[in-house]
Amino acid sequence: MKLAFIGTGKIVNDALYAIEPIENIEKQALFARPHSKEKGLEMIRKYGIKNLYTDYDALLSGGRPEGTLSDIEPSGKAEKADPKDSTVSCEGPSDIDTVYIGIVNSLHYSYAKKALMAGKNVILEKPFTGTYAQAKELFDLAHEKDLMIFEAVTILHNPVFTEMQKNIDKLGTVRMALCNYSQYSSRYDNYLAGNIEHSFDKEFFGGALYDINVYNLHYMAGLFGEPSGAVYYPNIGPNGIDTSGTCILQYGGFSAVCTGAKDSDSECFISIQGEKGSMKISGKPNIASSLTTTYIDPDRHDLVRDAAGAMVRPVRTETYKAPECHHRMTQEFRDFADIIDDHDTERARVFEEETLRVMKILDGNKVW
Repeated sequence: MKLAFIGTGKIVNDALYAIEPIENIEKQALFARPHSKEKGLEMIRKYGIKNLYTDYDALLSGGRPEGTLSDIEPSGKAEKADPKDSTVSCEGPSDIDTVYIGIVNSLHYSYAKKALMAGKNVILEKPFTGTYAQAKELFDLAHEKDLMIFEAVTILHNPVFTEMQKNIDKLGTVRMALCNYSQYSSRYDNYLAGNIEHSFDKEFFGGALYDINVYNLHYMAGLFGEPSGAVYYPNIGPNGIDTSGTCILQYGGFSAVCTGAKDSDSECFISIQGEKGSMKISGKPNIASSLTTTYIDPDRHDLVRDAAGAMVRPVRTETYKAPECHHRMTQEFRDFADIIDDHDTERARVFEEETLRVMKILDGNKVW
């Protein structure tokens, strides 16, 4: 995969670090807005990216970059090159087949559409788009052009999630799912003071549902499919954005309760219980490192009474710990590179269907 990175924020820096051990990803280019050019130059030096662009259309069309690795002095500072000087060093147009878009949520759709129109595969940060219609349009366009587009959701590529899929039948008939991802946002104090940043701005598709509760929704949609109904109960802040809230998904025989908060802290977990057992992830859902599954021991039939007077069935407990990894985003990029290089449309369609299920829930419950 010959990859270009769109953006210069934290998530793009995380992605650049995450892909370091992946041999079949070539870092071809970085796009930075003109006012972030110096930051972009530092990033291409730090991560060994071939070219820097401040014009998105030029990046997509293979035009002349604004800077290259050969423009960077050993000190890490860019040379002051005269654009009229035909001798200025240039490594040439970037050979790009895929773009990773890690910019503000409200620009996901337009940047992804432009990349697809230019013949590039797309990896698009969560939340995928602002609406279900936008998401469906992007997937349809990708099919039309024989390209691929993915939502970058780490949990779907985490071996802990794979283990959940393997173990779900041990629980018997599922009767309840409880999810909580709550963390006090580093931007919440500014928000309360009236300084509205993107993650708390309706115009930029901010809010707790799209930013943080989306992880819980992906667990549920990935394990149980599309719900028959979904209702969101938000806590609304001064500008009309949801600073926290609970989304209840209806499935046949049970409900999934998904809580996400940017205005308060709590123990974070994913818990699923059935008639024959339960499973639990303890900790923030987007960085799950282990899974505990407890289920009825089929080889024992004795019952004991606990201190509360309830009959307790004998159980087995299994704990799965994920292998150590370079970064929580490494496996998803490894998967994307393999799928794109192999043009594995069957695997790509699985992720597409998951994204569309979640986008339908988000779009039906957005507060803006």
